[in-house]
Parts: sequence; structure tokens; C-alpha cells
Amino acid sequence: MLRNSFKGAASAAPFFPTLLDQMPNAILVFEAENQQLVYVNPAAEAALDLSRKSLEGQSVHDLFGDNAPLNSMIEEVRSGQVIAQRQEMVLHSMPGSIHHESTPAHVVIAMFDDPDLLMMEWFPIDQQLRSERDERVTQQVEANKELMRNLAHEIKNPLGGIRGAAQLLEFELPEKGLREYTQVIIKESDRLQTLVDRLLAPHRKAHVIEAFNVHEALERVRSLVLAEFPKGLRIIRNYDTSLPDLLGDREQLIQAVLNIAHNAAQALSDEIAAGTAQIELKTRVARSVTIAKQRYKLAMDLQVIDNGPGIPEDIRERIFFPLVSGREGGSGLGLTLAQTFVQQHQGSISCDSRPGRTDFHIQIPYRKREK
Repeated sequence: MLRNSFKGAASAAPFFPTLLDQMPNAILVFEAENQQLVYVNPAAEAALDLSRKSLEGQSVHDLFGDNAPLNSMIEEVRSGQVIAQRQEMVLHSMPGSIHHESTPAHVVIAMFDDPDLLMMEWFPIDQQLRSERDERVTQQVEANKELMRNLAHEIKNPLGGIRGAAQLLEFELPEKGLREYTQVIIKESDRLQTLVDRLLAPHRKAHVIEAFNVHEALERVRSLVLAEFPKGLRIIRNYDTSLPDLLGDREQLIQAVLNIAHNAAQALSDEIAAGTAQIELKTRVARSVTIAKQRYKLAMDLQVIDNGPGIPEDIRERIFFPLVSGREGGSGLGLTLAQTFVQQHQGSISCDSRPGRTDFHIQIPYRKREK
């Protein structure tokens, strides 16, 4: 079914296939003669931080200013010299948008079905690079997790044998003082057993799929963190209360966010001592998002932001790898498990860190329950 996008935007009352609404890249359709917009897809609304209604009556030049490379592309296609033009350029967003900034982008201008219309499609170059990087990191993390799971299985059985032998030896020792040594073996075996169980747990525990309020889950995280750090730490609620219920494993999401928030609180030791530490839990609805090359209409957008010293630069690219920790004595499993839980919900998790601000960004798509 075809539909009209902007009322009275063009004399021919153009209609556009709903397929364009499903495209992950930003798309504008405009009149060839005066470049007035007649259609924007949801991805373009999100990229411009402007609603479809607010874009009525605007032109391409209103959005991106007097952009010489863009103007040249439009003219070449409009005049019929070429059917389509593609080029990398910098797009300057209009001052009225929420994020007034310059964006390096890959831009395509092409003929539309109607000869009086042109189509502009673009996507940020850094988005493509980030997608490729995230895919490489995910593949590397999966390989590391598979290695760790196999290693955990190999350790598990001999570890039980070592502990059992230490217990038997303890009963045979004539002097109680010597039992301190067997207790060391037993306690260290138990510690390693706990580590092995944490490596295996996410992959053998059955998922409990239910619809739940994400803010109730975040409130539980907030109360758990503040119970451990009652003084000097402020946890800010920045919730979009209009979020619909999320379908997933509530306990897994709580554990994932708790691991991130707990790590943040531990990294804020100096700020806690000074009384300036803060963690922000922020939720929003993300529209027209692409996760692992799959496009979703809606996703839950969750950020855990702290004002700590930041993640050490030498491990920033490896923080989701197993056994990588920026804290002395850390197991290096908290973020690995968080990533595992998020990925099991078809979601994504990323981190942007610099001194004074570390931002963990989680996106989980809204899905319907499978019948």
C-alpha cells in the first residue's frame, strides 16, 4: 500500500511505499525543482532529531545549509546527467535540531520513481566504522568465551579431585597445625570452583521470559548499589516513564546492569570520599535501530553513566573480554556476563569512556512473545 507523507507537499500528491519506512538509513524525498521535502522516513527523523511534522515545508537546504558538494550532486541528478550520485561529505545539521553538529556521512542522491522527485539517502561514516568494529569485537569476544567455557569444563573435574584429595589428606594428618595447608588447598579450590561456575552459569541457566517494567528492575539495581555504598554516592534517575514493558529475562537484565553499576561505584572511590560521586540511570525509546545487522522499529535505550576517572586506555577495547579487569583483585567477568545477558536478548552493549565520564550504552529491541 502506498501513502501520502506530507499533505499538499507536491502538486502530484506523491505516494511512497511503506518499505522506505523500514530502511535503516536516513532517507528524504524532495521535489527536484525547489528541493522541498515531501517525505522523510523514521531513520531520518531520528538522525535529524526532528519530527516529521516539524519538517513539513522545509527544504534540503534548510536542513543542511548551503552545502556545495550536496548542491552539485543534486544538480547533476536533477539535470539528468546521471541517474544517481554518491559521495562522502560533511553534513551540517540545522541550528533547530537538538544536536547541532557536523557529521561525516556517505550520501546518495538518486532519481525517484516520479521524474519530478529526487531521493537522498545517507548514513554517518562513523556509524559504519562503529558497526564494523562492534562486529569484530563481538566475534572476538565469542571466540574468547568459547575458549573460556571449554577451559572451565576441563578445569572442573580435576578441581573436584584436588579438593577431595585435600579433604582425605586432612583426615590423615597427625598434627592439626598441618591442616592449615590443606585448608588453603580446599579454600582455593572453592574459589576456583566459583570462578568456573560463573563462566558456565549464563549458558546453562534456563531463561525466564516475561514482560516486565524496566524501571522496576533499575530501582532494584539502585537499591542494591546504594546499600553497599550508602554515603558519598548519588544515583540519578533519568527515566522515560512512557517506555512499554520489555519482554525478556528480568533477573538477567538486573544482573547485567548491576554488574555495570557496581563496577562504576567501585571505580568512584575517590569521588565517593569527596562526596561528588554520581551514577546516572537513563532510559529512552530508540526508534529505527539496527543491531547486529537486524533492524528493529523500537528498542529500549539504557545508559549507565558515571563521573569517575574513566576506563584505563590500554584495556578500553578489551573490557568485555573474559578475565580483563581494570581493578586490582577484580575477576574480569562482570562485563563479560553483562554482554552475554544483553546479547541473549538480541541487544547490544557498548562503552564510551574518558576521564570524568564513562557511558555504558545498552539497546534491547522490543519484541513480541513467540507463540
